[in-house]
Amino acid sequence: MSKAEDTIRAILEKHGRLPCAVASLASDADLYTAGLKSFASVQIMLALEEAFDLEFPERMLNRATFSSIAMIEQSIGELSQCRALAS
Repeated sequence: MSKAEDTIRAILEKHGRLPCAVASLASDADLYTAGLKSFASVQIMLALEEAFDLEFPERMLNRATFSSIAMIEQSIGELSQCRALAS
């Protein structure tokens, strides 16, 4: 498990309000099927932005971006890479 995934899981545990333990979820498990609600996804997005020092662009503000731990990690990786290239 990567450090990014550890951070994502910790944020999901704190803000996701999931009825199951985040540790029990596979990285590709559908978070919405696991019980993630829209309001919680906004809280998760804000916590991710703070933790990773980035901002999700409007094109990523959709259900697909926050559908799984793997998708969140992929999105963060993409944003981090874009930021590195811009520097």
